[in-house]
Amino acid sequence: MWYSKNPPSIELKSSKSIIHSFIVKGYNGLTINPYQGCHHRCGYCYATYEWSPEFYDKIYAKSNAPEILEKQLKSWKHEYVKPVMISSATDAYQPAELKYNLTRRCVETLQKFKFPYYVFTKSVIIERDLWLHQRYKDDCFLVWSITTCDEQIRRLIEPGTPPSHSIFQVIKKFVDAGVCCGVNIDPIMPLITDSPHHIERIIGNCHDARVQFISGAILRLRVDIWERLKSIINLLGIKNGIEKYKNDIYEFKEPLRSRDNINVKRSYETCILQNLKQRALEKNMIFDFPDLFRANSGPQTSNQTHSAEAQTLLLNYL
Repeated sequence: MWYSKNPPSIELKSSKSIIHSFIVKGYNGLTINPYQGCHHRCGYCYATYEWSPEFYDKIYAKSNAPEILEKQLKSWKHEYVKPVMISSATDAYQPAELKYNLTRRCVETLQKFKFPYYVFTKSVIIERDLWLHQRYKDDCFLVWSITTCDEQIRRLIEPGTPPSHSIFQVIKKFVDAGVCCGVNIDPIMPLITDSPHHIERIIGNCHDARVQFISGAILRLRVDIWERLKSIINLLGIKNGIEKYKNDIYEFKEPLRSRDNINVKRSYETCILQNLKQRALEKNMIFDFPDLFRANSGPQTSNQTHSAEAQTLLLNYL
């Protein structure tokens, strides 16, 4: 069960390696996860599955992550430096970071070896490291995943996250410091956070914070996510919501198989994402994210961007 008033426990563990290849439909990069498990308790989380049954209730802090990262980067032999995603399967700035500083030390190591990086977070704790990212602002990109500005919905679907107004206050501080920032509206949840008004509130806050880049993606269903989502739909009192998901929006039959990943109908996805893109363009924001891929031997020179579709695939982890 995703929802609990009890905080997760935290344990230390050692890792044999910390940086790994990350390939998703044409995007080829690297990822590090200083922590396993997550404090946010997002009901839609993609990182929860059979391999991590304690994901919500037990956080593992990889105590030797910075040392292992330095060892791996010292032995880097490739011609190109791939951007590093921090992180793909949890939030690197969840509350455990206040005690262990593993993300901060890993970022310092990436900067030492001149690796570009993306940070993906839902946290305000990252404000503590504003100075760290500011000094590397030409080779980093910070993305906040925001699903809703509705506090009633947020407290139910992602009870461990801070309120959106607090997140936008932090984003503005990074923007004012000259750090490249983006917002990913992901996942957009049908019948819950997909209304034009809902999207407009997020877009408006992005505009007020002077966010330059924006993207988004629709919720994908998997058997464990669907079980949690049915509870959310019922708790929100959405009339005929479960039937609409099955018959109209996703078109599937139960029971789902363990390896099923179900997308919304193409027509629904097109409508929602085109509206999101149009609203972003109207506010002079870029519906895309910058490309940090560069040669190992020289500074970043590329002004290219990844496609929004590829980028949103990268961000489907929270």
